[in-house]
Amino acid sequence: MKRSELAFWWLLVLPLVLLSLWGLYEDATLFLKTTLNGLTLAALYFIVASGFTLVFGLMRNVNLAHGSLFLIGAYIGWIAGEYTGSWLLAVLAGFISAAIIGVLIQIIVFRRMQGEDLRQTLVTIGLSIVLADLMLWYFGGEIYTFDPPAWIYGTTSLPIIEKFPTYRLIVLCISIVIGLGLWTVLTRTRIGMMIRAGVDDRGMLSASGVNVQRIFALTFALGAGLAGLAGVVGGTALSISPGEDTRYLLASLVVVIVGGMGSVPGAAIGALLIGLAEQFGQAYAPTYSVVFTFVIMIIALAFRPRGVLGKAI
Repeated sequence: MKRSELAFWWLLVLPLVLLSLWGLYEDATLFLKTTLNGLTLAALYFIVASGFTLVFGLMRNVNLAHGSLFLIGAYIGWIAGEYTGSWLLAVLAGFISAAIIGVLIQIIVFRRMQGEDLRQTLVTIGLSIVLADLMLWYFGGEIYTFDPPAWIYGTTSLPIIEKFPTYRLIVLCISIVIGLGLWTVLTRTRIGMMIRAGVDDRGMLSASGVNVQRIFALTFALGAGLAGLAGVVGGTALSISPGEDTRYLLASLVVVIVGGMGSVPGAAIGALLIGLAEQFGQAYAPTYSVVFTFVIMIIALAFRPRGVLGKAI
């Protein structure tokens, strides 16, 4: 292991170990509650960032309208939930609506600007502003929330902590399932091999008879759909309101930068670090809570510019 990598892991792991020992000694209940809150927030960040890492890290498409897909999925899911009374249909509506809009963005924008990172960035920034204003005009500045199903409503008794919201634990389980599913698809299936091959050498894959544009459209739809799904899941755990698109876009960017572009396990590690940093900052140093996230990003960029599990592009 290189000296720079060793220094990176020391700077990353040692503060966590010291904080854990101090937190358990001072107030074990507060420490464990904060840890679970951090894990569940990290789970939500991972669901959003997993779609972002598919589009940005794997396909090399700079989609800065990803946060808008999160908010669109949340709002459409809320409408579906209000009309049907079903939370599961709200999740499905959020996923499908964001996936459809994502495919349209891929066909109209990215298919015409392949490899033009600056144009992609500017166009998707403009698109995100337009979508945010349209959603603000239609839904107003109100805060919307979802009611989880009765079977995951309430609290679960845990050792030391005593009671913790059941739904947050379900979010953690959902993120684990999504992470394992994405990793399996990308590394163990034929379509995953085609996605990775299309990124590395599109011309060769196309010459072998594979419809590369269709593969990329499906990948983009999956990434966008995960953002919409996260909108409903996050709206149930927290709430949805104007500005949440920017928050989750920035969170996704930081997670991908720290974890490594194109790596699903890297996105999980990045989300874990950022989620825990935010919650521990709010619990123990609320005045400086925002600083901890950027300290982690600075350390990652200084010692691991491609991220914890990132590979050379």
